Amino acid sequence: MVPALNITPELLLKAQGVRAAFFDVDGVLTDGGLYFSENGETLKRFNTLDGHGLKLLQRAGIVPVVITGRDAKALRVRLQALGIEHAHFGTEDKRPAAEETLKALGLGWHQCAAMGDDWPDLPVMQQCAFACAPPNAHVEVRAVAHMVTQAGAGAGAAREFCDVLLVASGQYAQLLSGYKT
Repeated sequence: MVPALNITPELLLKAQGVRAAFFDVDGVLTDGGLYFSENGETLKRFNTLDGHGLKLLQRAGIVPVVITGRDAKALRVRLQALGIEHAHFGTEDKRPAAEETLKALGLGWHQCAAMGDDWPDLPVMQQCAFACAPPNAHVEVRAVAHMVTQAGAGAGAAREFCDVLLVASGQYAQLLSGYKT
C-alpha cells in the first residue's frame, strides 16, 4: 500500500542519514504549559501520537535523545514507558549534553536532527543536519528550522518530525505495512 504522507524532496535530503534525534520536552513533547498539583508536583500532558513516533524511530534504528532544562517525575515515567535510554534532565546548556551523547553513540552532528522551541535549543538545532520546530516556537527558533510542523507542540508536532525522519531513512513504508492490510 502506498503511504498517504507526502514530504518535499528538499526536506528528505536534509533528513537523510539521521541516526539520532534530539528532542526538547516543554514546548515540543508537551504544550509548554506547566501544571502543578496542590503538593507542588509538576504534571505534564503527553500526546500518544508523539510517543508512538518515538517508538517507531527506535524500531527504525534512529536513537531518540531527550535534553530538557527541567526534571519531573512525570517525564521520567513517560520516557521509561517509551524505552528512551538517552536523556539529560535539568540541562540548560544543551550542546555539551548533545555532544556527550554523540560521543557515546559514535555519531557526528551530520547524523543528527533536533526539535526545539526556544533559545536554549538553538545551539543543538544549528549544529544538526535537520532542525524542526513546532508552530508555537519562538520566532528565532522557527527562523533556523528547516521544517515547522503543522501540529502544535504536545499535539502531534513531534510525530510529524518523526515521520519525516522515518521516510528519509527509508523505513516509513515498511513500518506502516505492519499496520495496514
